[in-house]
Amino acid sequence: MQWRRRHCCPIKVTWTWTVKRSLFRTHMAGLVSLALLFALFLFFTHQDWLPGRGAPRDSPLTYTVRGFRGGKLEVNQSSSLRGLWREAGHTAPKPQLNLSSQQVEGASEGTGGGSTKTGVMGLEDSMSSNNSLQKEMAVGGKLSAQPYPYILNEPFKCRDIAPFLVLLIAAEPGQADARNAIRQTWGNESAAMGLGFVRLFLLGTGKSLHSRLQSSIEEESRVHRDIIQQDYQDTYYNLTIKTLMGMNWVATHCPHACYVMKTDSDMFVNTEYLIQKLLKPESPPRRQYFTGYLMRGYAPNRNKDSKWYMPPELYPSERYPIFCSGTGYVFSADMAELIYQASLSIRRLHLEDVYVGICLAKLRIDPAPPPNEFLFNHWRVSYSSCKYSHLITSHQFQPNELVKYWNHLQSNKHNACINVTKEKNSRYRHRKFHGERPQ
Repeated sequence: MQWRRRHCCPIKVTWTWTVKRSLFRTHMAGLVSLALLFALFLFFTHQDWLPGRGAPRDSPLTYTVRGFRGGKLEVNQSSSLRGLWREAGHTAPKPQLNLSSQQVEGASEGTGGGSTKTGVMGLEDSMSSNNSLQKEMAVGGKLSAQPYPYILNEPFKCRDIAPFLVLLIAAEPGQADARNAIRQTWGNESAAMGLGFVRLFLLGTGKSLHSRLQSSIEEESRVHRDIIQQDYQDTYYNLTIKTLMGMNWVATHCPHACYVMKTDSDMFVNTEYLIQKLLKPESPPRRQYFTGYLMRGYAPNRNKDSKWYMPPELYPSERYPIFCSGTGYVFSADMAELIYQASLSIRRLHLEDVYVGICLAKLRIDPAPPPNEFLFNHWRVSYSSCKYSHLITSHQFQPNELVKYWNHLQSNKHNACINVTKEKNSRYRHRKFHGERPQ
């Protein structure tokens, strides 16, 4: 028995140590797994989300990962903005993206309406091809008020009217189908219900002014009288120029308008709801008013492989000021001149909606939150006549879809939510009859 006790003890100790070692290994494996998951999380939060959807404004994450930092941020941001606001002649802005058609040979044709296949190489090519501000600089160091000549213009569009609403629609030169779909749907004058209304498509140029495409655009302009075009390359990276072209047109040729909406050619816009519920024609027009889908607290995307990459030398601050998604924002017409004049002393950035937000920050005008956070959507909202009768924008529509859903909404707009209400009431009665609690 003594021999057994002497030999049982080591066996018992060996078994206990094996269990402890197994538990230790399991614990360490769990910690390693957690560390790997955390590393993967950090990796993916620094990548662009939804890369295959093609539109630059599908998600706020395409601009950035949200960055909330300490109190030094506001000081850094103010300092950065002051740097942008210096007169362009006193800064040395290395990358300027504002190219005329003669300046860039063979540049990729991009988007005015939101989608492009051009990657960040397009940005780098534009930077290297235009290392000066000669095209946009005037004598005295400020940006020129008219750096690009008009190819097509409609200077007398507001000569006999003071429109209630001006629609500025960024479109690609080759998007004739999209422009025709908008003319038939939310860009049709009938959607304004008798109020003064102006529709304008904003275009740059393609690779050649003498191409068949340009000839067809000029013919389209003669028929519809709703295209303005200037001599700069129509690319995604020049959307800022395109928007400022529209702002300057309103300030110069239509200063007595009440409101302006800037949007894109792949958008669904409920023009009637915009006018009747948001702008309210029976009320006095607002002044210094700007609203849309508010983007708060977003930091520049520093991923060099991203299409939305913002180089630190262009924007060194850690966070953008509040801005509205460029898929669709609305402002009082007096803002057009204020924003354009502010832009003449602010270095150009290629993210158009961010740039407009910087102009607003200089003007000390905060964008107003819309009365309902679901009015402006910079993503695609699943269609139902009830939902679409109570929103202003939805994103990513093909021309045939636009016509289809617009016609359906118009045929159901007076009873758009009746079927939904009936269905809810039917479910309630069913639950009550069967003794179920309503959810």
